[in-house]
Amino acid sequence: MELEYWHLILFPVFFGLGWAAARIDIRHLVKESRSLPRSYFQGLNFLLNEQPDRAIESFVEAVKVDSQTVELHFALGSLFRRRGETDRAIRMHQNLIEREDLHQELKLSAVAELGQDYLKAGLLDRAEESFQKLCNTALDNEGRRSLLEIYQLEKDWEKAIAIAREFPDIASQKEIAEYHCELAAAEMIRSRSDQARAWLAQALEINRSCVRASLLQGDLFAQEDANEEAIACWQRIEQQNPAYLALVAQRLLNVYRKLDRRDEGLRLLTGYLEHYPSLDLLDVVFQLVLESKGAHAAHDLVRDELRRNPTLLGFEKLMEARMLIAPPEAQHDIDLAKRIVQNYTHRLARYRCDNCGFKARQFYWRCPACGGWETYPPKRTEEFDLTP
Repeated sequence: MELEYWHLILFPVFFGLGWAAARIDIRHLVKESRSLPRSYFQGLNFLLNEQPDRAIESFVEAVKVDSQTVELHFALGSLFRRRGETDRAIRMHQNLIEREDLHQELKLSAVAELGQDYLKAGLLDRAEESFQKLCNTALDNEGRRSLLEIYQLEKDWEKAIAIAREFPDIASQKEIAEYHCELAAAEMIRSRSDQARAWLAQALEINRSCVRASLLQGDLFAQEDANEEAIACWQRIEQQNPAYLALVAQRLLNVYRKLDRRDEGLRLLTGYLEHYPSLDLLDVVFQLVLESKGAHAAHDLVRDELRRNPTLLGFEKLMEARMLIAPPEAQHDIDLAKRIVQNYTHRLARYRCDNCGFKARQFYWRCPACGGWETYPPKRTEEFDLTP
């Protein structure tokens, strides 16, 4: 198809229109930039020169000069909160809320930010009041999630259960069952077994795989010398999540000792160790074998387990077992080797949160760092890092 001459006229027309549009945009940009306070550009210059503190002060000055810079208010408030300057963050967001000309949607966002400021400052009652204002608004879901976080921090588990049941999307069944377990644990401390048992029954009704509920039920029965029922509860954990058997191994050992049925306990725990290897399980089985069969059998157990699952913590246990059977003249050298190994293993004998990586010497059902429930696998750090 041949190009018609009138098509050539269109090219300069389109070019001219594009040039005019660009000029309009540039003029609009220049007009807007002239309306911004000088301190705003000084702040940008400080940021580019890696002087964040001076940049912040310039932006604060810009906010004072031009109160219409809403986005800058929000940005500075969030920045102050992250830096731990909660007083300044609170003032910044309160100023936004008090503005009568602010759109309702932006005012709700300012209330949400103010609630986060109070939460960061540890003012939980004021944070709760702020987040309650978000209920039944466009930020309803955000407000209720924050309220749930506050109730967990305050350990107000009944309020946490109520809000989680009313709004299922903000908490999982696993978490709600854990709230019931927290209430049960508190009742057990007060020696109110019936109330504790009721909370645990509800926890298992909500989440049949709640290991903690089975563990606490076993503890209740053990306190009442109902040892067979305690054993049954703890054995149930094998069907729920066998990795947690390490947490009840010592409990099982104590009950079998009380019943004078060490051989039966030994068979059960040895079977657990074979199928679900764990350093904590090994430690308990080692104690029972040492009592029932003597030092040589305990040494052989640790040696065989170390061959199957080689770890430094296992090697430390082998040195302990070797000390029991070694002649007196060799014990000094074995003890020296054990102490050298301990210098390395003390940092490995920890639990680690799968969610945030926080490490702790004791086991937590809820991570003290990130607040995740059941994020601590019941295994030591070395079992994840160094086991082939």
